[in-house]
Amino acid sequence: MSDAAQNPSPTTEAGAIRGLHVVSLAPGADLDGFRAAVRRLIAGRIPPETVVWQSEAPSLFGIDMDRAEGAPLRLPRAVTDLIPMVVPHRDPERYGLLYALIWRVLQGERALMEVASDPLVHRLHRMRKAIGRDLHKMHAFLRFRRVPGEGAERFVAWFEPDHHILAAAAPFFVDRFRSLNWSILTPEGSAHWDGTLSFGPPGRCEDAPEGDSFEAGWRDYYENTFNPARLNLDAMRAEMPRKYWRNMPETAAIPALVRAASARAQAMIEKEPTMPVKRDPVRAVAKMAQDEPDSLEALNAVIARSEPLVPGATQAVLGEGPVGARIAFVGEQPGDQEDRQGRPFVGPAGQLLSRALEEAGIDRREAYLTNAVKHFKFTLRGKRRIHEKPTAGEVSHYRWWLDRELDFVGPRLVVALGATAVLALTGKQIPITRARGPAEFGKPFQGFITVHPSYLLRLPDEAAKDVAYRAFVDDLRRANALAA
Repeated sequence: MSDAAQNPSPTTEAGAIRGLHVVSLAPGADLDGFRAAVRRLIAGRIPPETVVWQSEAPSLFGIDMDRAEGAPLRLPRAVTDLIPMVVPHRDPERYGLLYALIWRVLQGERALMEVASDPLVHRLHRMRKAIGRDLHKMHAFLRFRRVPGEGAERFVAWFEPDHHILAAAAPFFVDRFRSLNWSILTPEGSAHWDGTLSFGPPGRCEDAPEGDSFEAGWRDYYENTFNPARLNLDAMRAEMPRKYWRNMPETAAIPALVRAASARAQAMIEKEPTMPVKRDPVRAVAKMAQDEPDSLEALNAVIARSEPLVPGATQAVLGEGPVGARIAFVGEQPGDQEDRQGRPFVGPAGQLLSRALEEAGIDRREAYLTNAVKHFKFTLRGKRRIHEKPTAGEVSHYRWWLDRELDFVGPRLVVALGATAVLALTGKQIPITRARGPAEFGKPFQGFITVHPSYLLRLPDEAAKDVAYRAFVDDLRRANALAA
């Protein structure tokens, strides 16, 4: 027998250490690495008890699993939803526990996630809840502060999560603060947003500003909304642990508020109750009329400073065109390019509309163009913002603005481009194919219904697209003749 046979090496070509298979993943939450490793392990029929997972340090023997990709796995939805909520956990056994779950499910226990009493399932559920709590605390307790100095405005926040949640939490702040340039610093890494989300090395607490001019107003608001009668110190500490206090401006006021709470609560009890003051409805209606905008410019100022009904839009996109225009065109809502540029109908559909208007003999500069909904609603897929159709409730929310806008413009004819515009102008769901052509909107102007130009862009067949475009141009010619 050879010396090699008598003294076997501790490693093998397959990446095993004395029968164990070592999988090295990146530190933190390496979701992609874990998924790729699981596919390789399942393809090799390697049971969980023979796998060693490591992510905090390189392998003792400097080896790793074979990098050949395995086939995608068919797992129950409950398992695929659980994996990204456990991978960020700080427990070093998280990968091994998840792989044991996947192995058992693929061996026939398809309903394993429904067995809450199973020790493995119970432990993974507790880990998922811990990640959910950590994400909630980061969303609630992180505070951005403005970086002092000249140049572009930028905000920085320091946060110390309990688990590896930075990548999972960052999209929330992208949606909430899309129009700002910001950075989130943590002891394990950093996230940066300037129109594109990126991740970098760890930061330090001293790299974040200690305060800014906004915080005094925020503390005043917190002090004035503090209810001493509902003070519960145990619940406060449980919900808002002290480790987060130094990063939150309002917590500086808590000690004084707690000391004064008892006296303030007693004063509230002793105070003589008073009847609520009833408002005079006639005077209230008169006050509302006085507060209404008295011009298109004033209305646009109100729209511009209003928050979007659905978070995410960069800005409100206002109507464009002269007051007194003969024709007004009402579309659905701004698209990606409209949201970025702040102008209506400048994206692909808007360019097609401009071409059709020119062929129909309508000068776009003399027409008024606007949308039923003033903010861009979308779904984020990677870096792309995909248009999402507004609901009837969202259309109704913006309808008052549209009515006032058209009152100020005073067109002879309003062209509804698509079903959403028809809903906004009539309050009814009306099929375009049935109502296409002249219409009554119950308004002090004539109406006309046609398709939205984006409909033409979605047609897959070039021949059908050409026929539909010619019909659209004919509609615009008819509308132009009615407005004349």
